[in-house]
Formats: sequence, C-alpha cells, structure tokens
Amino acid sequence: MNLDKRLLRYVREHPTALFLTIGLGFVAGVLIIAQAYLISHVVDRVFLQNTLLTQLTRPLAVLLLVMVVRSLVSWGSEISANAIAEQVKVQLRDQVFQHIQLLGVDYTQSGRTGELTTIAMDGVEALHAYLSEYLPQLVLAAIIPLTFLFFILPLDLLTALVLMLTAPLIPIFMALIGSMAKAQTRRQWKSLSRMKAYFLDVLQGITTLKILGRSKDQIEVIAKVSENFRTTTMGVLRIAFLSAFVLELVATLSTAVVAVEIGLRLLYGKLAFEQAFFILLLAPEFYLPLRMLGTRFHAGMAGIAAAKSIFAILEIPVEGDESNGFPLDENSLRDTLNNFTEIRFDKVSFAYSGKREALRGISFSLRRGEKVALVGPTGSGKTTIADLLLCFYQPVKGVITLDGTPIQNIPLDAYLRLISWVPQRPHLFNASIAENIRLAKPEASDVEVVNAAKLAQADGFIRKFPSGYDTVIGEEGSRLSGGQAQRIALARAFLKDAPIIILDEATANLDPENEHLLQQVIERLLLNRTALVIAHRLNTIASADKILVLQKGEIVEQGRHRSLLQGKGLYWKLLQSYGRSSGSSLGENAIAVQAVEPDYAISDGGWNKTFNDADHLNQNEIPQGSFKMLLHLLDFLKPYWKWVFLSIALGFITIASGIGLMATSAYIISAAALHPSIAELQVAIVGVRFFGISRGLFRYLERLTTHSVTFRLLSQLRIWFYTALEPLAPARLMRYHSGDLLTRITSDIQSLENFYVRVVAPPLVALFI
Repeated sequence: MNLDKRLLRYVREHPTALFLTIGLGFVAGVLIIAQAYLISHVVDRVFLQNTLLTQLTRPLAVLLLVMVVRSLVSWGSEISANAIAEQVKVQLRDQVFQHIQLLGVDYTQSGRTGELTTIAMDGVEALHAYLSEYLPQLVLAAIIPLTFLFFILPLDLLTALVLMLTAPLIPIFMALIGSMAKAQTRRQWKSLSRMKAYFLDVLQGITTLKILGRSKDQIEVIAKVSENFRTTTMGVLRIAFLSAFVLELVATLSTAVVAVEIGLRLLYGKLAFEQAFFILLLAPEFYLPLRMLGTRFHAGMAGIAAAKSIFAILEIPVEGDESNGFPLDENSLRDTLNNFTEIRFDKVSFAYSGKREALRGISFSLRRGEKVALVGPTGSGKTTIADLLLCFYQPVKGVITLDGTPIQNIPLDAYLRLISWVPQRPHLFNASIAENIRLAKPEASDVEVVNAAKLAQADGFIRKFPSGYDTVIGEEGSRLSGGQAQRIALARAFLKDAPIIILDEATANLDPENEHLLQQVIERLLLNRTALVIAHRLNTIASADKILVLQKGEIVEQGRHRSLLQGKGLYWKLLQSYGRSSGSSLGENAIAVQAVEPDYAISDGGWNKTFNDADHLNQNEIPQGSFKMLLHLLDFLKPYWKWVFLSIALGFITIASGIGLMATSAYIISAAALHPSIAELQVAIVGVRFFGISRGLFRYLERLTTHSVTFRLLSQLRIWFYTALEPLAPARLMRYHSGDLLTRITSDIQSLENFYVRVVAPPLVALFI
C-alpha cells in the first residue's frame, strides 16, 4: 500500500480533529478575503474619495476584528493539526514497540540497538511535520485558491485566467524538484540512523574504550561521522531551498504580472481602483497555500523516509504467531494454569535466522515439582530450550504443550506468570534497587520487596548503600558486583513466587565464596517448585530429578547423576574435562569448578565517593542562568563570524527586495488610479520584475548560508560534548542512561538548529533594517 494512503488511514481515525484542522483552515482563507475587501474599501474611501478616518471607525473596527479572529482561527487549526500528529505518533510508536516484542529477541539482536531506537523514537517524531503540516496543507492548497477564484472571477475575468494558468506551475515544479530530493532525503535518514547507532555504541562502551586507551580516538571519528551527516543534510537542503526559490519565483512573478496587467487596465479606466486593489491584495494570498504546500512537502519528506523504515518493521511477519489449536476458554485457562501437571517438548526443532539447526527433534517432559538439569558443550542448545519455554521464539517443528495444550494457545501474559527466569547476566535498569526488584510484581509493597531481598541474601549489602533500597544502581547495574546483581535477580524470582523456575547458569562467573552463598539461595528458591536448570557446575545438577545431556541440538543421554556417571558417556567426559581444568579429582559426588573472574565488590566508602561525585557532574563547567547560557551558545559563533556576517547581509538584501517589491506594486496601482502617462509607470514595472527575482534569489542564498553555518556549529557541538564527557567516564557517568546521553549528543544538539536559524539570525538581520 502507498505510504501516503497508509498514513492517511491513521489520520482518518481522528475525524473530529481532522475536520477542525481543515474547517478552521478554510475559515481562515475566507477571512483573508474579508480582510482584503475591508482594506481595499478603506483605502479607496481615503485615497480617492477623501473620506476622513473618523468616518471609517466602523469598517476599521470590523477589519481589526477580522484580523484577530483570523489569527485565532489559524491558531486553532494548528492546534488541532498538532493533536492529530501527536495521536498518530503515539499509536505508531506503540505499534512499533509491540511488533518488535512479537518479533522477539532474534530480531532485536540481529540489528543495532541505536538504529531501532532511531526508528522508534526519532523516526516516529519525524512524521510530525508530515502529519501536522503537509497533509492538512494538501487539502487547503486545493480549496482556498478555488475559493479566491470564486470571488475574483465575477470581478475580473482576465486576472482569474492568469491565476488559473500560473497556479499549476507551482505543484509541477514541486513534484519535479521533489523527485530529485527523495534520494537525498533517504541518504540523510540513513546517515542519521548510522550516526545515532555509532554514538550509542560509543557511549555504552566508553568504559571499555577508556580501559583500552581508545576513548580519545573517538573524537576524530565523531568529527567524521558528524561531518558526513552535515554534508548529507546540506545536500537535502540545497534541493529543498532550490524548490522554495523556484516556487517563490513563480508566485512572485505571477503576482507581478497581475499587478502590471491590473495597473495598465486601471490606467485606461477599464477597472475600478477598489476592485483592482482588492484583487492585488488577494493575488499573493492566492499563491501562498501552494507555496506553503511546496515548503511543507520538503519539511515532510524526512517523515516519508522515516515512515518507510517504520512500516518496514511493521511488515516483518511474526514467525510462529499462528495458534496450533483452539484457544482455551476462561475457566479452562484458569484450571490449566493453577493445576498443570506437565510441560512437554514433543519433537521440537528450531533454527536461528540464517544459521544451522539449534535443536533437532528433541522430546522430554518437565513434570510439576520436578527439577530437570540441562548440560552439554557450548552451543549444544541448552539456552535455546529455555528461550523456547519463555516464548522468545517459536519452534520451527514440533510443539510445546502445557497439559496437552499448545502454549501458543495460552495468552502470553497469563502463561509467563507461571515462570520466573534468572539468567546468567540479569538485566538491571538505571533505577533504584527497589524498582528493579519490584519489576517482578509491580503491585508489591515495600515489606514484600524487603522480604524477597532477605530470602535472596541481598538485604545486607543493600542496606550498606547510601540510600538503601532507594539507591540508583546505574545502567546495567554498573554499581553492583556480579554476585550482588545476581542476588537482585533472585530477589525478583522470590517476589514473583512463580511455580516454574528457569535458571540459566545463574552461578557462572562468580568466585567460590559468592557461588556458595548463591547456591544456598537457589536451593531455597527451588524448594517445592518446578525447575529447569542450565549449569556447568554440579551443585544443583547432582541433585536433579533428571539430567538431559545435549550435543549438537539433540538429547544424547538422560537420567540421574549416578546412572549417567556409570554409563561413562558424554556426561562422564564433560565432568572429566571440568575436573582437569579445575585441577580437582572427580568422585561420585565431586563438584566441578570453572575458572572465573573475581567478584569485585565496591567498598562502602568507595561507593559513597563515586555516588557523591556523580551528583555534582561537571556543575562548575555549566553556565548558570539563561543569559549566561545564551552567551555561551553565541560564543560558538566566533570562528564563523565571516559566514554569519554574510548571512546577515543576504538577509538584509532579501528583506529590502521584498520592501521594494511591495512599494513598486503599490506605486503602480496608486499612480495608475490617477491616470498618468504610461511612460511614468515603465520604471516601476521594471522594478517589480527586478525585485521579484532578486528577492527569491537572495532568499535562497541567505537560507543556504545560514544553514551551512548552523550545521557546522552542530558538528562542533557534538565534538565538544563528547570531549567534555570523555574524562568523566566511567564513575561520574553512572547516574546517566546511555539513551539519555545519546539524546543529548544527537537530538538535543540538533534542536539547536532552530535556535541559530530562527532565534539568532532574524534579530541580527532586523538590527540592520
């Protein structure tokens, strides 16, 4: 389906706001006609009929009222248009996130997180201009000029013909130049996605880069990435500004033609002054909706490029989304969940995208209250079984059932309430310890959270932190040791209190002391629960009710610990290998210990120092107060003062040309009303053409120069930001999300484009007018 049609489908879901946007926009167009009529009537009465202003208080009051109402109506139209855009963005963002969740971890791990973040956040945000500006203007550009013609046609057929013949030139040129800009806009969007993905990788890995002595090297790379984005963006803007120049030139010259032909007929008495002035006032307003359409088309093209990426995600089919049977009714569902007796894998096969089979027709059962252990070499399929049980993926062949019911037929939320998962590397969020534990049960009270932490042997170290359970632990739990992070994950499992536990090498990479402590916690957690345990260590495996030995995606042995040892198969060989690597001898109840990294715990004093330093992040280097901040931002302009001066000069000439165009047009009409010689109007007629062309040309050059300076500044700001950030890593950046830092180095800095283009440049130009 065409992208425009797909987006229109979302817009039509908000008919009230859509009606208000277009309706109020149309009313604003009608008020322009009323305003032009009142102005022409007042000027005619004063200029030709010598009427005193005191006699025109009523039409002047009505004129003022019309102008005020027009402003309010235009404001209302913009508000409703923005409301549509916000509602559609929320809807699309929700759909993207939900679809990414349905696609599962296989999809999210196959792409760069930065690119997905850019699509879901900035990509959806880029649609705002398209939805709030371009789409409404598309309708208004059709109905408002036709409304103007409805009033002009009875007054002056010739002018109406000129308007009808020249108006189509604007959308034609818009389409021609727009087709040139599409490829450049796609390149700009890809460049932005790559830049954000790179920045996110650098920010998340800044600690590693610093340890390796490569963090400062990234300054040069960031400069290259920023420069590439600047070059690509300027390529888009050159075409967009060229389009605006052509559209403005067509509109200005067409208005000049109307002014000249009206002036000549006014000169020879073929047209009344009030009618001529009324038509002249409407002429530029007639072209304005078409010019705005062209401008907003280019503003919305970034949204179209982003929409392609968004819908590309939404169109990815969700594998295995179909049910294998009839969904359970509510009573059957409740009974199945509360009283299940068995989970069964029946000839299940699975292969990751573009890779060999990870599982080949495996079958086994996990009975209620049973503890099943999975062992095998790396890549044998142990974690894949856990992922399938957690519904991260769907089997390629075979079926997983809960008491005979395919788990696909059970609502996912209800099914996952049965399971607690303690992975090898639990994900901890940059939030408080209490919030991280409460993820397992959002409605849990503080008492329940503390009790869960006590069961996980976490309460002791938590209370040593400065703020106890309210302590923010940093992104990925960076302020915690490996053992502490694992105990937070176990506290989640205790809080959730689910009947099924999945342990994915929960004691891996821990020193013997932490391993022993966690082993006691795990034994308490598994008590009276169904468990699927993945581990290389034997503390839990030796006491398992059933051990499944996997190799190359197949179950090659199964049984209890003692019988498998006696068989001297793969299980026995694995234990021999573990024993040799640890330097220990293996007996019947031997425990193999892997070489592990030390568990670096942070001392209370050291942690306090880090925490307090983070609270005062670079405060002395940040200018305080709005005025000082303004001066700080303007300070970045110093290296580019010549370009800034050129931009101001071009802006001044542009406005001067606009004033010249208005003055000469007004002179032609006013002078022609007095019926002078045609020779007296020749200079003014040439002036209209000259100022019309020069205004568009200098406006194009001024825009190009201003934006070129601005994007050079933005590149320098990104380099400056990272240069200031790099010495603070890692300790003083722990309180910040990498996503927050990514927003600052990309979106926040990019937003300064409007500051330099719309806040700094116009006042400097006005200073010289």
